[in-house]
Amino acid sequence: MKKVTINSVASHAGVSKKTVSRVLNNEPNVSAATREKVLKVFKELDYTPNPIARGLAQNRSFIIGCLYDNPSKSYITRVQTGALAACKENNYNLLIHPCELRGDDLINDIEQLLQTSRLDGVVLTPPFGDFEKLANFLKAKKIPYARVASALLEDDSISVRSNDEQGAYEITEHLISLGHKSIAFIKGHPDHSATQQRFKGYRRALASHGIEFDERLVEEGNFSYHSGVDSARSILDLSPRPTAVFASNDYMAAAVLKLATQRQLRVPDDISIAGFDNAPIARHIWPGLTTIAQPVEEMTKQAVTQLISHISQPQEQPYQVTLESRLITRESTAAIK
Repeated sequence: MKKVTINSVASHAGVSKKTVSRVLNNEPNVSAATREKVLKVFKELDYTPNPIARGLAQNRSFIIGCLYDNPSKSYITRVQTGALAACKENNYNLLIHPCELRGDDLINDIEQLLQTSRLDGVVLTPPFGDFEKLANFLKAKKIPYARVASALLEDDSISVRSNDEQGAYEITEHLISLGHKSIAFIKGHPDHSATQQRFKGYRRALASHGIEFDERLVEEGNFSYHSGVDSARSILDLSPRPTAVFASNDYMAAAVLKLATQRQLRVPDDISIAGFDNAPIARHIWPGLTTIAQPVEEMTKQAVTQLISHISQPQEQPYQVTLESRLITRESTAAIK
C-alpha cells in the first residue's frame, strides 16, 4: 500500500502543503472550516506524520522537556497529565527529567540533557521556575521555557500559576470562622515561592481578624509526608495545644492527622486539620481533608500550550496568568467546642 504523505493530504483536501503543515502543528492563520477539512482528510487517509521527517523539515525535535524536583508524586503526576494533554493536542512528545535544585551540578545536568536530547523547549515545575540562574542559562542557550506555579515575575517569560496567597487566606479564614484562634501552620519547601505565598496568606487572615501571630505555632516542613510527621510532633507537644493545624500541602496534613490519631485525639472534635492542593490523599483518608483545590493540570497544560505556540511563532508580549483555586471543606475541620 502506498504511503500517505503530506502531499497526498494536501491534494485530497485541495489546500497547499503549507496549510496542511499549519494544521498539523496547530498553528494560527488557518480558518476553522479549512482546519476541519484537513483534519477530516487526516482521518480518511489514516495519515500519521513522520516525526523524523517533520523535525528535519522544520528544524525542530517536537520534544518538550519537563524538569521536576518535588517530593509529592501525586503533584508530579498531575503536572505530567497537563503537559501530556498539551503535547498530544499539538503533536509533540514529552521528556520527563528529574533533577535536584540543591545539587551542585544542576546546570551541568541540564547542559548534558540538552546535549543528549534535542529539546524545542522546557517547562519548569516548582521550584525550578523561581531559580533565576537556570532561567538565565536557558536564555543563553536560546531554549524557550515556561514556568508553572512560580512567583509572578516582571520579565518576558511564559508563566501560569494559581493564587496561593488567596487560597491560604481563605482556608485560614475558614478555620477562624469555626471559632479557631490558635492555628498552627506548617511551611513547605523553602525554595518554593508557593511556600512564602501560603505563609503570607495565613498571616494576612490572622491579621484581618485581629488574631496575634505566634511564631511558636509555625513549623518548617518541605512538602514531604515525613517532614509533616516531625512538624506534627512539635505542634502536638505544645502546651496549650493549638485547636487547628493548617499544613502547606495535603501530605503534611495527612501526617498531622495520623499522629493526632495515634495520640488518641479526635479529628475534628479535639483538633481541626487542613491541607492544600486537593491531592488524592485528601479524599482517600478518613476523615477527609479540608483543603484548597489547585488547578495543577490546567496550569501545566496552559503553560505547555503557550510554550509550543511561542516556539512556532515567538511572541513579544509575555504570557503570565494567575488561575483561581477553591476551598473544599471536608470532615477534618469543625467548629471549636
